[in-house]
Parts: sequence; C-alpha cells; structure tokens
Amino acid sequence: MITHFQYKPLIKQASLPGWRISFYFRGIHYDGIYHKNGQIEWAAMTPPKEEETEIQSQIHELMLFHVYD
Repeated sequence: MITHFQYKPLIKQASLPGWRISFYFRGIHYDGIYHKNGQIEWAAMTPPKEEETEIQSQIHELMLFHVYD
C-alpha cells in the first residue's frame, strides 16, 4: 500500500504537462515524474519489477482522484 503520497505540478500555475510525485511503499521512499499520459519516470529508486505494476495502478488511482476529479 502506498503511504504519504504527495504530488505537485512540474510548472507552477499549471496542471500539465506533469507532476512530481513522492510516496512510500513498504517502507521504501520512491519519487519520480508522473506524465500526463500516465507514464511514470522514476528518479533514483526504481521499484522491483514484480511490484511495479501494482504501484503504478495505485498511483493512477490516486492521480485520478486528486488531479482529474
């Protein structure tokens, strides 16, 4: 489960072209850029391949709720 999820626009006063995101998943901090097409560009720490799909799904849900609602 994702905890401490935060996001902010890459460009002030604009909701596009993307958002800087950060969160914890199983006690590990991750951050990256969420692009308007739903692609996630990971920063220094990339999630393990077996958990990446689950994490991306949760992030998409959070972004739909917070940004597009």
